[in-house]
Amino acid sequence: MTAADVVDWTPTTLPALYDVRVGHRRTHPLHNAFEYGGYLWLVDLDDLPRLPGGLQWAARFDAADHLGDPTSSIKENVVRFAALHGVDDVARVVMMANARSGPHVFNPLSTHWCYRADGSLACLVAEVHNTYGERHAYLLHPDEAGRAEAVKDFYVSPFNTVDGRYLMRFSAPGAQLHVTMALQVDGRTPFVATLRGRARPATTGAVVRTISRWPLMSLWVAALIRWQGIRLWARRLPVVPRTPHDPPAGVVANAPRQQFTDTIEGRS
Repeated sequence: MTAADVVDWTPTTLPALYDVRVGHRRTHPLHNAFEYGGYLWLVDLDDLPRLPGGLQWAARFDAADHLGDPTSSIKENVVRFAALHGVDDVARVVMMANARSGPHVFNPLSTHWCYRADGSLACLVAEVHNTYGERHAYLLHPDEAGRAEAVKDFYVSPFNTVDGRYLMRFSAPGAQLHVTMALQVDGRTPFVATLRGRARPATTGAVVRTISRWPLMSLWVAALIRWQGIRLWARRLPVVPRTPHDPPAGVVANAPRQQFTDTIEGRS
């Protein structure tokens, strides 16, 4: 490994907006690929952005929309989750996620970079939501190149079983961002998701321009996921029954404020 491969985990200036491209590629048992654009927020959970009164509807960050106790703060819940899973020296948390916009929020993936008091990375928490209102979280220890692995424990797609391992790679939450999540099952890599982003300061003007271009961003993401699911179902890709979900310690199983009905499985 060369010095260029070692990740400097220092975050960019916060708060920031990432202009992103998200790609999904399925290779087995059939091929399907799509990509969409949008934006994500990057925020320090000790200093969440406060938009002027007329814009507060456009970006809120509520504990009920994330992994733990809705009566605690997001940071308190992330720190508690990390401690329950063996990491007890988290001092700062930087989160990348969709904000709640109006009545809507949906985060297929919220990423929490957890730092020690000296600025080094203590761990990374990858929080995953599915379209059934369920949530899960993986505590990760990326290596010097940002690579991490985890056993898949959560039903996400109605076309994948809860089998295999995720092979992941995260960059720092810096001026440019790269995230890859590859599902490996029985020696195959049937599904890969990628995210690429470029940061810019989340000034009031930038927020206004961004929400004008991408109104109700998370609702758009949820609709895209459903549309792709309908296309796969129409191509006769077998549907895998949903399994009961037992979330890890520190994660509240259901996200009642972001319930979505699923088209594929009879709105179950």
